[in-house]
Amino acid sequence: MEVPAKPPKLSAPIDQARVRALFGRPERVAPSDFLRREIASRMFDRLELIKLAPQRVLDAGCGAGADLALLQKSYPAAHIVGIDAAEAMARAAQGPAAKSSSLNQLLSKLLPAKSGIDTLCGDFAELPLGPHSVDLVWSNLALHWHPQPDRVFAEWRRVLRVNSLLMFSCFGPDTFRELRAAFAEADLAPHALPFVDMHDFGDQLVEAGFSTPVLDMEVITVTYDTPQALLADVRALGGNPLGTLRRGLMGKQAWRRMLDTLEKNRRADGKLGLTFEVIYGHAFRPAPKTTSKGEAIIRFDLPRKPRQ
Repeated sequence: MEVPAKPPKLSAPIDQARVRALFGRPERVAPSDFLRREIASRMFDRLELIKLAPQRVLDAGCGAGADLALLQKSYPAAHIVGIDAAEAMARAAQGPAAKSSSLNQLLSKLLPAKSGIDTLCGDFAELPLGPHSVDLVWSNLALHWHPQPDRVFAEWRRVLRVNSLLMFSCFGPDTFRELRAAFAEADLAPHALPFVDMHDFGDQLVEAGFSTPVLDMEVITVTYDTPQALLADVRALGGNPLGTLRRGLMGKQAWRRMLDTLEKNRRADGKLGLTFEVIYGHAFRPAPKTTSKGEAIIRFDLPRKPRQ
């Protein structure tokens, strides 16, 4: 795996084994899929503005596979590969692949290159793919679960072909701000990830060797009738995978203070709001500027011959 020249940056002390365990029960995660579907729709709106004809697409952090079917619909001639760190999720993602098997078989007969959907279980910072083997890396709300996003970017760049595209979404620092404030009234322990700032992601993309990175963000507020419903969605979205997680249960009085703080912040419409700062990013892998021996590569266009 290619890595940046600088030491890796730890976004947070994330316990990756805990992340796999939290996402190891697809039925537990499913109730929060409404947000992933909404973000995927907004990502596809952005993707439609970029002309692509990919031979292979990688969905990094594919979850139960909902985006795999959408990607195949957009690029029916492409080989779609989904990878997820949770084995149960990778198995669940085989469902969309199986449903489209007849189409895959037909396309495989008609097209010289492999098409259809394959799913893998593994770390998307240690991809079982060769260099320059992917035309589009797609990642929807998965990057923030990895403790070293700069290494992830370096690995994604490794597998991308020259002039191919990376497109991702993830949560930003303002995500769960109401919940953070409520837990701050209960104790001093961290109860949510300290999500990475958009500008830091931009710097990491450049350091990893991507060109013309474009990042923007928006704030989405989801409303709930009860604190219990809000907390259930937070758990379904992945919960708290920090390695510094306190191993004991919170005391009843502290839990009550947290719930009371949430209640005090009800909106004018009587609902409880939960903020999601969503970061969208895309960037291209540029042509190399030096050879493997460090020699500079100079490109120039030959003048066109005038038409006779």
